[in-house]
Order: sequence, then structure tokens, then C-alpha cells
Amino acid sequence: MTPCLSPSRPPARSPSLLALALKIGAPIALLSACAQESAPPEPPVPQEVLETVVEDPGVSREDLARAVDDLFTAEDVGETRALLVLRGGEIVAERYGEGYDAEIRHTGWSMSKSVTGVLLGMMVADGRLRLDDTPPIPAWQRPGDPRSGITLRHLLQMRSGLRHQEGADPAYESSEVRMLFMDGRDDMSGWAEAQSLEHEPGSTFQYSTATTVILSDIAAETIARGDSANARQAAMAEFVDARLAVPLGMDSLVGEYDANGTLVGGSYFWATARDWAKFGEFLRNYGSVAGAQIVPRGWIEFMRRPSPASPDYGAQLWLNHPSGGDRDVLFNGALSEDIFAAIGHLGQYIIVAPDRRLTVVRLGYTEEDNRDRLVEELEDIVALYPSR
Repeated sequence: MTPCLSPSRPPARSPSLLALALKIGAPIALLSACAQESAPPEPPVPQEVLETVVEDPGVSREDLARAVDDLFTAEDVGETRALLVLRGGEIVAERYGEGYDAEIRHTGWSMSKSVTGVLLGMMVADGRLRLDDTPPIPAWQRPGDPRSGITLRHLLQMRSGLRHQEGADPAYESSEVRMLFMDGRDDMSGWAEAQSLEHEPGSTFQYSTATTVILSDIAAETIARGDSANARQAAMAEFVDARLAVPLGMDSLVGEYDANGTLVGGSYFWATARDWAKFGEFLRNYGSVAGAQIVPRGWIEFMRRPSPASPDYGAQLWLNHPSGGDRDVLFNGALSEDIFAAIGHLGQYIIVAPDRRLTVVRLGYTEEDNRDRLVEELEDIVALYPSR
């Protein structure tokens, strides 16, 4: 096939190349295509796609509608079940997959960790817990137990040093699978807290669903120490409602509990897409809702500050920083390093871009092999909006 003329080539060469093309009998249609100086305009956005975006979203309505549509139609990003884009707290794009709507709750998977992180911040603010104290776990406080060096700060930043292997292959050897579905399922925090120390506390980052379940147990013991499983569950559910769900207007927020009454805070908070977006806005506004400070601003700053053991992780939040290794969870520092996210298994995302006044929520089902493509499409949406 005869290649098209590159518009970047010097004009003086074009006549000789055209003459050569004519001499060898290149089709007229090909010559016409090669003469074009730019790609043809994109086709109009279908009306039903355009209607998923408000009339004035702050950027080109057509561009945003196309970027949103890509997340529902591209074959290599998995199944998108819900997508919301908020600018300055207002919904500018909202779309649901077939069979889903604004009333359906979605599990956050590991986005739940960020909710748990906020709950612990409330207890620290109340004076019930201290960041740099050993948490009230009896087994760790026995004389000579090396786990007594683990602090609440270490747990929040995923650097406890406890033995853990997330996402192992085969799956039945994976720590979170064992805890959630196998030998740890009835007393998840007991299983997690029984793990031995593998690294010096504070020295090594190890992403761990079990660690957040330990945090959930600490929270329950703080407000219902020694109570029955039912009492622990009731006390924690009441705390979540009174301190977080009601102030944020997250009416759909609900957590799951194990047989010991411990909140499965690393995986099993459920909420509608709009309520997950409210949580993202709450984080964007440093813990404030309508002028009321629900958790101290300094706590959200702590959650968004890089861990000493991992530049791309804060405290129960992922940060848009290069990891310093081969891990690439967000945009690897592209667009802006102030971007952060709550991220869950199978492609759950709350992406917050403070300098763009932007919150993007994507809920659905994406296999790990396609995660990078999904992140690229989400980056396209964020990139449409200019930073301040």
C-alpha cells in the first residue's frame, strides 16, 4: 500500500512524490485521502449519550460525553455499571449500565478502607485513641511480644510489619481470601491479629485488607469493649450512622459484619453511586460538609500525606505519586500529584482532583488484566478539566 504524505514533510517534496504516485498508478481516492491536512471531524455525539452530561459541564459537553461513553462501550475496560463526574460539588455527568440505576447499592470493596480510615480519625479526634500508641489489642501487649511496637499510625499507613500476602496465586493461599472466606471468616480480626511479625514495625509497606479489619476491631473495642457480637455490631452501626452517614447525607451507606460482630471495614461497605460521590466530595473538602467540620481537617491531610514507606499511599488512601518501584495504581504522577483515590477490587474508583474541583466515581467489574486501560479512560476524563 502506498503511504500517505506526511503533512510535516517540506512542501517542496510533495510534487515529486505525487508525480511518483501517479506514475505507479495510485488510485485517485488514495491521493485525495493523502492530500488531507488533518483527520476528518468526529461524528456527532448521539443524543442519548449527550443527555448523560449537563448542558454546561465546565468543558466541552461533547468531549465529556464521548469520554464517559468510552467507559461504557470500549471492549477492553470491563463492565461499567455507574459513572458520576462532579465539578465543584455539582453532578455534571451521570450514567448507569443496563440493569443499574441511582438507587442500587454497590460494594466498595477496598474503597471501604478509606471509610474506615475516616472513622478511626473521628476516634482519634475524640481522644479515645492515639496515633503513636500501641492499639488496645491484648495479645500484642503481652510482655516480650514484638507486635507491641506496632502503632495505630503503622496500621493506617499499611506498614505494620505483620505477615501478609494480598492477591496471592493460587487464590486460596491469599491472606485476604483466607480471612474473608476460609479459616478466618467467623472472627476476621482475631485471624488477622494472630499473624506473626515479618518486618520491623514501620519499615515496610504491605497493602493488606487484614490490616483494615484490625482497624475495624480497634474501633469496635473502643466503643463497645468486651460486649457481645450483637452489641459490638449495633454499637458500630450506630457510630457509622451518627458520625458519618447522616452528616454526609449518605443514606444508603451500610456495612457488613462477621460472626464476631466486627465490621468488615476493608471490603464491605455498600452505597449508591451518588453516596460514594458524596464521600469523595467530603474528602475533597478536607472533612467538611456544608461548612460543618465532620472530622478535623488535619486528619484528611494526614490521610493524603505520603507514608514514609510508600510515596503512592497515604493512610487508607492511594496517592497519584510514582511508587518508586513497578507499582502503578493511579496516573503515576501525571496531571497532578495532589490527585488521590479510594480504589476497590474489580475497578471501583473514587478519584478526587482537588486542583480541578473534581470528583469522579466509577463502579463496575474490570479484571486485573484490563485495569490499566480503565485507568487510561478515567485519566481522559480528569484531563479534560484544567487545573487552577
